[in-house]
Amino acid sequence: MPLDEWEPTKVTLHLWAQIIGKVKLALTPLKNQWWNVPLYLDGRGITTRILRQGERSFRIDLDLVEHRLLVVTDGGEPAGFELVDGLSVADFYERLMGLLGQAGIEPAIRPYPFGVPMTTPFADDHENASYDRGAVERYRDVLGWSHWVLEGFASWFDGKASPVQIYWHSLDLAYTRFSGRDAPPNPDADSVTREAYDQEVISFGFWAGDPVNRFPAFYSYAAPEPDGLAAAALEPDAAAWQEANGGHLAVLPYDEVRSSDDPQRALLSFLESAYVAGATAAEWPVERLRSNWAPPPGELIVLSGH
Repeated sequence: MPLDEWEPTKVTLHLWAQIIGKVKLALTPLKNQWWNVPLYLDGRGITTRILRQGERSFRIDLDLVEHRLLVVTDGGEPAGFELVDGLSVADFYERLMGLLGQAGIEPAIRPYPFGVPMTTPFADDHENASYDRGAVERYRDVLGWSHWVLEGFASWFDGKASPVQIYWHSLDLAYTRFSGRDAPPNPDADSVTREAYDQEVISFGFWAGDPVNRFPAFYSYAAPEPDGLAAAALEPDAAAWQEANGGHLAVLPYDEVRSSDDPQRALLSFLESAYVAGATAAEWPVERLRSNWAPPPGELIVLSGH
């Protein structure tokens, strides 16, 4: 899934996801760590899950099997439109808001991109209009597989943790573990960052590439970053620490996982080694946070009759 081959499509898809995500942000109760904001995977693509305004419940789906945007309400048949090459961000925004309006839903959003290089208001963005169906289908398949492995990895942890979710500001699939301790206050951080990182975390995820790392990869980082983190060993051998935003990021290229003899084992070994590195350096209570039910790393337990 080389970024160079589908970057225009990725940018367009990212901005479409931001529009949907902002609708969700406007219509959901605030949760700690902004957990009301992300989007989620389902069997066909990306979804908001259930939203509500007034007496109307609904959800918005990016169906990446049939390649359609769907607004599914409790008041009738789903409404939507086809996702095609040439459908600009402006057209997507107008059509989605039109469908919501027809259903009596009027979310108040800030119609501008967030956290990305693009700054054109959604309603005026006629430039980003690429949609390569084949590339999107590959992306969907990679997300689905990565999501399932992250869910298995999540089962090894018994502390506070996020769902496996899609943060639409960066379009990354992410999962986060918490130590249970507050992080030192950061008076220089903006309000979004302060809420997201008010506790000690180790995060993991997948992104499809960006202007800095022009390749799809799995990643992990600890915040606040403990001393000595980047000196810790990572697995498999293709994984490495790289400098990022004044700290360090553990990175394993997707192609290294895809081409390995056992992709699932390769990714799980990376996630576990990055967690051990961060938790050890930050002196987390690792044994207390280990699941006493799910199979531990490296073991397969078969429960008869279940």
